Amino acid sequence: MSLQSVRAFFAENAPDISVIESPISSATVTLAAEAYGVEPGRIAKTLSLRIGERVILIVAAGTSRMDNKKVKAQFGGKPKMLGLEEVADITGHEVGGVCPFGLRAPLPVYCDVSLKAFDVVVPAAGSTHSAVRITPERMAELTAAEWVDVCEHRP
Repeated sequence: MSLQSVRAFFAENAPDISVIESPISSATVTLAAEAYGVEPGRIAKTLSLRIGERVILIVAAGTSRMDNKKVKAQFGGKPKMLGLEEVADITGHEVGGVCPFGLRAPLPVYCDVSLKAFDVVVPAAGSTHSAVRITPERMAELTAAEWVDVCEHRP
């Protein structure tokens, strides 16, 4: 279902962007980099977090790591990753396919500045076998994301 919601999102908001599919699973950063022929940093991973009562999504470069201190300072609480079932229930996307597009219900989206190192990034598109190629700026614009600095960037 979520691949369809992502396709519908792009059909309505950015018809020039096509969802690409791979026969190879792209459920992890390493697999996605192989599946789409890019360096791991270009994979835009989406982290689903609960901070207090709020659920947020943070999209970051594939080789970056979330910095708990920075997240706590930015959002005023300790971050906790959502559980597998919770991710699917809240976002409408399965783990490995979570992205900021075509969500079940609107969620606040934040793009980490680690994405700005790349002209084009490759986030998932709702399933473990789909993605899109998009500029970080366009992704932030389409998802009404706010730019934040909450990760440690690792090459």
